Amino acid sequence: MLVSARMLRSVVAVVAVASFAGCSGDDSPEPDTGKITADTMRAALLQATEIGPTWKAPQESAAPTELVSICGADSAAAVVPGKPSVIASPLSDEGTKGAQSLTQYALIYDDAVSADTAVATLRTLGEACPASVQRPAKTGDRDEPAYTETSRTTTLEQGSWSGFVTVRNKQYEKAHPATADTAVVALSRANVVLVDQYAIYRLGTSGASANPQFTNDWQKLVGTTLSRVK
Repeated sequence: MLVSARMLRSVVAVVAVASFAGCSGDDSPEPDTGKITADTMRAALLQATEIGPTWKAPQESAAPTELVSICGADSAAAVVPGKPSVIASPLSDEGTKGAQSLTQYALIYDDAVSADTAVATLRTLGEACPASVQRPAKTGDRDEPAYTETSRTTTLEQGSWSGFVTVRNKQYEKAHPATADTAVVALSRANVVLVDQYAIYRLGTSGASANPQFTNDWQKLVGTTLSRVK
């Protein structure tokens, strides 16, 4: 009977271990292989030297709690939705006849639902932008002539990325001819939101066609970044 008891205990032990292992394997969540990491997005964002020899990046600063202004004019910058990890990369190209800027944000959330919610929140701001606004001249800390700015928000899809783009055009008064075009793009995929603002400002010219390559330029900049996220 002693041998039988030992054998029985051994069998029970083996069955218990096997049962525990089987249950553990069935109940444990599968690893999330669809997430995009912060390192991936950091490597995807464009560097100044990749855009052109005259582009520059400012010194590094703390992660912002605000994004760019989606509607322009006097509207405030959009607050970062939720609590993602934020990677910011502002770049600029300034000359005597105008300036260009590219401000990039990678918002890394814990899950896709949070990322989708963030894009929806930002799109609500874009869709609320007035179609046209007029502002008088400003003096003081920041001088600026009077201008009229138009805005339009449309759906944007790039491969597996989806979101929107708000495109603005600013025309200054005839006494101070200048024009500015801005595109604010917000796209989500998996757990990440990419927010890009490309803007070009030209002195001494006016008219909606003053920057004929504007649409191609912002699409190329955004597309290059997205192509790097595998």
